[in-house]
Amino acid sequence: MRGTVEAAVKAIMAAIESEGSVTDEQLSALYFIFNKNLERALRILDQGGVQHVVSHPSQRSVFQVIAESKSGSNSYLCFPDHFCSCQSFFFDVVSRSDQFCCKHQLAAMLASALRGCKNVTVSDAELAHLLLQC
Repeated sequence: MRGTVEAAVKAIMAAIESEGSVTDEQLSALYFIFNKNLERALRILDQGGVQHVVSHPSQRSVFQVIAESKSGSNSYLCFPDHFCSCQSFFFDVVSRSDQFCCKHQLAAMLASALRGCKNVTVSDAELAHLLLQC
């Protein structure tokens, strides 16, 4: 089942990237897969909360997602296909397998597909330090 969902998400993201926008049909499909996490991810995008951090000279990268919550704003590091440093990722995605990904991963996927994230260049040492903090 997970492989089918993963293939569908990748196909939708590829279509969004090639078109440069999201159609109503794609939004409906994403809502069917992600439900409320889609709304939350779109809110993060609207707030400009996704940064693509690329290190120099290695060109390694990670997404830094800043999300507003009732308790303030929090910053999470994520690799959209594999990992997020938030609690929801560990609880809902890894432990319970209730979700395909967390809202931060989805926001990073959408921002990447829509080219809607801020690009930040850091040194390899700065990226290593950032990764050690999560």
